[in-house]
Amino acid sequence: MNNQSFALTEALGHTISDKRLEILRRVGQSSSISQAAREAGISYKAAWQALDTLSNLSGWVLVERTVGGSGGGGARVTLQGLELLALADALNVARQQVLAQFAGGAQLAGGLGLKTSMRNQLRGEVLTCEPMGPDDPMVLVALRLSGGDRVTACITRESAELLALQAGLAMLVLCKATAVAVGAANLLEQTQKEGVQGNWLEGRVARVSRGARRDEVVLTLSGDLQLVGFAEKPNNLRVGSRGTARVDGTALVLAQI
Repeated sequence: MNNQSFALTEALGHTISDKRLEILRRVGQSSSISQAAREAGISYKAAWQALDTLSNLSGWVLVERTVGGSGGGGARVTLQGLELLALADALNVARQQVLAQFAGGAQLAGGLGLKTSMRNQLRGEVLTCEPMGPDDPMVLVALRLSGGDRVTACITRESAELLALQAGLAMLVLCKATAVAVGAANLLEQTQKEGVQGNWLEGRVARVSRGARRDEVVLTLSGDLQLVGFAEKPNNLRVGSRGTARVDGTALVLAQI
């Protein structure tokens, strides 16, 4: 594989790129970003976000504006954009061939193509997706984790459109370990009285790695899900004890499975 193709594959290493690739494909068919957005059922702004993200991931300009002509201008998919689409088609065929060899392969492989530094990657299902207000650019997405716990993520409207969020959709819920604050089991009751907002998850301490200023803690949640976070010193957390984790909704990232 040449250097150009290697760079393009960076845009294929993210499961959530599927909708973005659809936008790129539709631009190639219609030579219009606005028409591609209408056909995909998303806003013009979300379509541009999709194309910008793909370009950033690949390191190439994938769509160029065109000017003049009877139509007054439009958009053109570059040679690199066409190669990206060809790579996506070839990878999809190969993926389906591999998964077909294994019973339950598609379910087991969910999330394997997602390369990220986020240590917390939990399966979940969308319950609701509601705007925070009539003119607010953010939406609140309520999800039920595979173990039964519920969390709420705060994301942009454009991201919700690109993910085509709706009730029942399977998702990966991702979060950096540094965004998870872990405390004793009574932390939930104490902080709720103080009006502290966020997602609260209770579990049992599975592992503790002691540090000078803070400890890294792994909590086992409902359904044996593992959540990694940090507990400030001093704390009384030890293996087997009950613990509570707090995660702000803005720290949660959603990805399609």
